[in-house]
Amino acid sequence: MAKIHPTAFVEDGAKIANSAEIGPFCWVSAQAKIGENVKLIGRVTVYGDTTIGDGTVVFPGACLGTGPQDHGNEFVPGAKVIIGKNNVIRENVTIHRGTPKEHQTTVVGDGCMLMVNSHIAHDCVIGNNVIMTNNAVIGGHVHLGDGVILGGNSAVHQFCRIGRKAMIGGLSGVDRDVIPFGIVTGDRGKLRGLNRVGMQRAGMDEKTIKAVSRAFMYIFKGKEDTFDIRVEKAKEKYKDNALVMEQLQFISDGLAGRRKVMTAAE
Repeated sequence: MAKIHPTAFVEDGAKIANSAEIGPFCWVSAQAKIGENVKLIGRVTVYGDTTIGDGTVVFPGACLGTGPQDHGNEFVPGAKVIIGKNNVIRENVTIHRGTPKEHQTTVVGDGCMLMVNSHIAHDCVIGNNVIMTNNAVIGGHVHLGDGVILGGNSAVHQFCRIGRKAMIGGLSGVDRDVIPFGIVTGDRGKLRGLNRVGMQRAGMDEKTIKAVSRAFMYIFKGKEDTFDIRVEKAKEKYKDNALVMEQLQFISDGLAGRRKVMTAAE
């Protein structure tokens, strides 16, 4: 049987794995699904239809699955939160469930580290191995790719996409899409270049990184043609480079959806 502290309140109907631990003063809703070896250390709220994957540890004060901060949709039935495996969710993290405006579901992948006071709003989709540092916040409908890092006190505007392995510096505000492997810093965030350290940690060799860097200079720093034209020319110029093509596909998807893609700072 699951280890449930006598001061915890678990509503009838909640599905708790046998190896899970529910600590003091937790509240777990009737629709909750708690996986194997999940540990709610104490004073954790798991509200509504919220799934917590195997091996995830949740620290005191976290509030998971409460209604979105979207006026009129706070208590819409059918909305949910799905949290993957082996995540670390630190003190006072908030993750809000989805709305009918999109897929009614907020998703967090596997192996993420959500530090103190970080916030994931309604309908967001978070990839695997994402790190959100203290007080990092993302608005509704934001997508974070695998391995994204958000620095302390950074903020991402609603509907933005942050590509795989991109890094957002502390205190930066992001108001448009950021390409995979990009690095953004500044009060109003600007694309400064590539996250070379992140690429190295991902196992990319120096030759590969240099090739992506050259493509970045052509696409984002080139003086000939417009940005849109350079993007189209780059699809032929770098068609044999999978990482550059990943960036170009990300940009094209954004342009097709009339989204603004962050371009490089001068």
